[in-house]
Amino acid sequence: MSARARWAGVLSLLVIVLISYVDRVNVSVLITDKAFTDHFGITGDPTAQGALSTVFLIGYGIAAFVLTPFYETSLGVRRGLVVSVALWSLMTLLSPYALGALTLTVLRALLGAAEGPLFSLKTMYVREHFAPHEAGRPNAVSSMGVSLGTAAGLPLITYLVYRFDWHTSFVALAALNAVIGLPLILLFVRVRRERGVRGAERPGFRATLKGALRMPRLAPILVIEIATLAYLWGSSAWLPSYLLHERHFSLSAMGIVSALPFLMSLVSGFLGGLLLDRLPRRLLALPFVVGSTGTAVCVLLVAGADSDAAAATALILAGGFWGLQGPAIPTLVQHCAPAHLVGSAYGVVNGVGNLVSAFMPTLMGVAIAASGGHGFGAGFSLLAGAQALTLVCGAWLLVRPVREAPATEPGTAPLART
Repeated sequence: MSARARWAGVLSLLVIVLISYVDRVNVSVLITDKAFTDHFGITGDPTAQGALSTVFLIGYGIAAFVLTPFYETSLGVRRGLVVSVALWSLMTLLSPYALGALTLTVLRALLGAAEGPLFSLKTMYVREHFAPHEAGRPNAVSSMGVSLGTAAGLPLITYLVYRFDWHTSFVALAALNAVIGLPLILLFVRVRRERGVRGAERPGFRATLKGALRMPRLAPILVIEIATLAYLWGSSAWLPSYLLHERHFSLSAMGIVSALPFLMSLVSGFLGGLLLDRLPRRLLALPFVVGSTGTAVCVLLVAGADSDAAAATALILAGGFWGLQGPAIPTLVQHCAPAHLVGSAYGVVNGVGNLVSAFMPTLMGVAIAASGGHGFGAGFSLLAGAQALTLVCGAWLLVRPVREAPATEPGTAPLART
């Protein structure tokens, strides 16, 4: 496969990840809209509002853990993406017609389950088409969809909700998934033909999952994933409310300022990917040490900021330090896991990471509620604590660096350089 074809797949994955993250931040803006919260009976209840993000992430985490080995052994990257995007488009379309809070909660969990295998499939694609020493850039580029989707999604959803109504945001996102996501997969995400492996020799579901659970350095990488996702879900779930209610920003200013930290993480994530391709393997954990330290310090500055300008500046810098860490996680998995288990190994990491980090929006809601509904500083302090865990694990990985995993499954041909 030509380099152009491989990178067309990477750029398509970037757009698909972008769309999925616009989907995810939808509720973060909706909980600022009284018509939405009144309709579902959660007005003035930060815990219930945070739970809408939590149930999505629980569904996401379970699916990433359970479904990824099935996708890897039976569907593969291309078909798995088609199934996932079609399902999450359907769940998004059904959401505005939910009869009550319980129905919406179920649909949010099903939407999370539909999106669960996405990052494992993305990681499988990169491992299939790029050698380990050149995986940093495609991991960084495809992961840019996280920052782009969050940065674009917050002002876009704000515009749709407050220019039209909350129903419109769901319908528009469902159309975005179906009209853009599915054609990109069918046109540009190609499957590299495996050579030398017969169907009977493929490991089954249980063997694949068991092998993934035996990945070296699984525990520290898992803790880092939990902490990294905890920051993402906690900050994206509560940032619009923080800017509106704590800092009293206007709607337009809220949309712009809430996007800036994720735009900063977009730039730092790309730089992190370039750095990873130049670092020796023993230093692959360095972005975690630098990034977590900077993120924690900046988040604590947000919690104690006296002025709106200081809070906004600290939020933007925190996004930059956080984004630096993103590409290092799939790159470490691709170095640690055997090639035929990369998708499932990342599914374990991403699935458990999302399951645990799913509770961060709710925990922040509890902290905010305990402070009278206006104690956002207490909520943001939880994010700094999560980054302290990343610092500890990153330092441990520097002391105990990763070793290269086998490049291929026994009996397969080596990855072709194209």
